[in-house]
Amino acid sequence: MKYKRLAFALTVVFGTCLPVFASSGEVAGGGDMSHKMTLLAIQIGIILFAARLGGMIAEKLKMPGVLGELMIGVAIGPYALGGVSFGSVFAHGVFPLVKGAAFPVAPELYGFCTIASIILLFLAGVETDTKMFMRYSFAGSMVGIGGVVVSFLAGNLCAVWFMPRILGTGPIGFFHPAALFLGIMGTATSVGITARILSEQKRIDSEEGVTTMAGAVVDDVLGIIVLAIALGVIGAQSGEGGSTTVDWLHIGKIAAKAFGIWLGATIVGFIAAQRISTLLKLFGSRVPIAIMSLGLALILAGFFETMGLAMIIGAYVMGLALSRTDIRYVIEENLLPIYTFMVPIFFCVMGMMVDCSLVFTKPVLIFGSIYTLLAIAAKVIGCSIPAMLCGFNFLGSMRISAGMVPRGEVALIIASIGLSKGVLKPDVFGIGILMTLVTTLIAPPMLVALFKNGKSGLRHPEDKGRGSQAFSFEMPSGESARVMCDKLILEFRREGFFTHLLSHSDLIWKVRRDDVEIGIRRDGNAIHFECSPEEERFIATAILEVTAGLTALASELSKPVKTRGVAQMLSEAGAGVSGQEHTEMGRFLNHFVMIPDLKVETKDEALHQLVTILYQKGLVANLEETYQKILSREAILSTGLEHGIAVPHIRTDDVSMLIGAVALVPGGIKDYTTLDDSEVKILVMTISPTDAQTPHLRLIAHIAQVLDTGGRTRLLATRTEQEMHKIFLRQP
Repeated sequence: MKYKRLAFALTVVFGTCLPVFASSGEVAGGGDMSHKMTLLAIQIGIILFAARLGGMIAEKLKMPGVLGELMIGVAIGPYALGGVSFGSVFAHGVFPLVKGAAFPVAPELYGFCTIASIILLFLAGVETDTKMFMRYSFAGSMVGIGGVVVSFLAGNLCAVWFMPRILGTGPIGFFHPAALFLGIMGTATSVGITARILSEQKRIDSEEGVTTMAGAVVDDVLGIIVLAIALGVIGAQSGEGGSTTVDWLHIGKIAAKAFGIWLGATIVGFIAAQRISTLLKLFGSRVPIAIMSLGLALILAGFFETMGLAMIIGAYVMGLALSRTDIRYVIEENLLPIYTFMVPIFFCVMGMMVDCSLVFTKPVLIFGSIYTLLAIAAKVIGCSIPAMLCGFNFLGSMRISAGMVPRGEVALIIASIGLSKGVLKPDVFGIGILMTLVTTLIAPPMLVALFKNGKSGLRHPEDKGRGSQAFSFEMPSGESARVMCDKLILEFRREGFFTHLLSHSDLIWKVRRDDVEIGIRRDGNAIHFECSPEEERFIATAILEVTAGLTALASELSKPVKTRGVAQMLSEAGAGVSGQEHTEMGRFLNHFVMIPDLKVETKDEALHQLVTILYQKGLVANLEETYQKILSREAILSTGLEHGIAVPHIRTDDVSMLIGAVALVPGGIKDYTTLDDSEVKILVMTISPTDAQTPHLRLIAHIAQVLDTGGRTRLLATRTEQEMHKIFLRQP
C-alpha cells in the first residue's frame, strides 16, 4: 500500500509540474530541455537529502525542523555553495544563479516550490476544525486587519523617518515607492511557515491555531489589496515624492474584486462541500479520492491566481471546504507521502532566495535591524490587541501574534516585484531580505515555546468542547482492549464510516461519516470515546454488537481442537528446517533454565515451582503476579499437548526478554489436561515481553520438532542440565 501511495504521489507531482517546466524556458532544441530536466533531477535529489539533514540537525538542537530546512537552503543556494563551479558539467554551480529574473533559482525548480506550497496550504485547510474556524472567523479577521494596518504604518513610517538618516536617500514622503513597499512587506504573513509549525505541534485545530490561520488568510488577501493600491499610487506618480491624481475608483474595484472572490469561493465551498465529497467517492478507493481532491485544490489555486489572488489562498479554501466532510482523514492519510516529499523542497527553496551579501553592509544592518524589530513589534501589537478583545487571554494572544510574525516567501515575492519594477534599490531589497530571514527564524521557536505549557489561551476555557462529551470502557486487560478496539474500527468501517489512525504512538483514531465525528483513544486497559450525546447510544450499540461477536468466537475457539496428526506434522516439518534456524533457536534455549528432576505432583504446584525458580534466578520481576497470569492463561485453555508434553506460556511486562524453563517430571502430573489424556512428564514454560518482538512461536515450534518420538525418549533419559541442552541443540 505504501508503495502504491508513493507511486501516486510521484505521478501527481510530475504530472502537475510538467506544464510549468514546459513553459519555463525556450524549447529551441531537445538537448536544452533534456539538460534542464537532468539538472532538475539532480537538484531535487540534493534538496531532499539536504532538507532532511537540516531538519534532523534542527530537531537535535530542540528546534523546529522547518528552521533546519530554511537554513540548509541558504547554505546550498545560488548565493552560497550552490553557485560554486564544479568543472564543465556544473560551470555555474549545481544551483546556478538566474540573473534578471524575479527569483534566483531556475523556473523549473520554482515550479516544484509552487506546487509544494499549494499542497502545504491545502492540507493545512483540511486539518482545520471548520466549526472552530467559523466560531473564530471574526476574531481571525480582526487579527488579520489589525496586523496589516499596524505593520503597514510601522514599515512605512520607519522608511520615512530612518531612510534619510541612515541610508542618505534624502527626504521622502508617505507615498514614496520605497516607503510603500517596506510597509507592504511588513504586512505579509507567511501562512505556509505558520501552518507547518502548527501542524507539527498538533495545534492547527486549536482555538489559537484556527484564529491564526484565519488571520493569516485575511492578512494575505488584504496584503494583495494593499499591493494593488500601492502599485496604482506608484503608477500615478510622476516622480519621487511627487504625485498626480490617483484613480481610486479603479483601485477600489481591484480591492473589491479580490475580497469578493475570496469570500465568495469560501462560502460556495462550504455549501458544496458534501456534494464535492459525494463526487469524489465515485472514484472508489481511498487513494484515488485523495488524489482527486488534490486535483481540485490545484485547479482552484490556479483559478485564484488568474483572478489576481495568491494560489495558496485558493488551495486553503478548498482544504477548508473538504475539512467539513467525512473524507477529511482519508485525504490527510493518503496525501502524507506527497506532503513528506514536496514540502521540505518548498522551505529549502525559500532559503535559497536569501542573498546574505546584500544584508552584511553597515547601513543595511543598522536600518534593517530597526525595521525588523518594528516589523515584529507591529505584528505582536496589531494582532494581540484584537485577539484579547475577542476572548483570548495574554498567552493565547501571544501565540496568535507569534504565528503572524513570519514573513517568509510572501515578503520575498513582494520585494521581488518592487525590485523587478525598478522602484526598490538593491540595498532596500537587502533590508527586506534581512527582515524576512529574522522573522522566519524567530517565529518557530516562539510558537513552540508558547504552546509548550499546554495551558488554554482562552479567558474562559470552560467553554471549550461544549456539545461533546467523553466516556470510557475498562477492559480486563490491554490485549482485550486492543482486540475490542480493532473490532470496533472494523465495525465502523462496515457501517460506511471513514476511519483514520491519527497517532500510532498514542493510539488515537478519528471515525467520521457526514456530520458524525467520533474520537477513539486506547490507553492500557481502557478505551476512551469522545462524541456528541446523540452518538453515545450508537457507540454503546456497536460495543454490544462487537462483544456478542467476540463471545461467540471465543466459544467456538474454546472447544477442543482435533489435533490428530499435528505432532506428526510438526515432526515432519522439522526435517525441512535449516540448520541456521536450529542454531538461532538453540541460542535462545541456551538462556533457558533446565531442570532434570522436578518433584511435583499437581499442575498448580509445578507451575508455581517453575516461576519460583525463574524468580530466584532474577529472570522474573514479580513472582506472584507472573504466577497468577500463568494460572489465568491456563484457565482459558489448557496448554497440555500430546505425548506428555505441556507448554505453558504468557506475555507480560514482568520480563524484558524471552525467558523460559524446561523441566522433567519423572513421576508425571495427572491433573494436567492434555489432548490425548497422557500424563505430563515434560514441561516447557516460556515467558515473553508484551510488546517486544521475540521468536515466541518459532521457539515453541522448534521445541515440538525436537521432541519427536526419539527426542522425547532421549530427553527423559537425561540426568543433567548439560545433557538436556544438547538434546535441544541437536548435538550428539
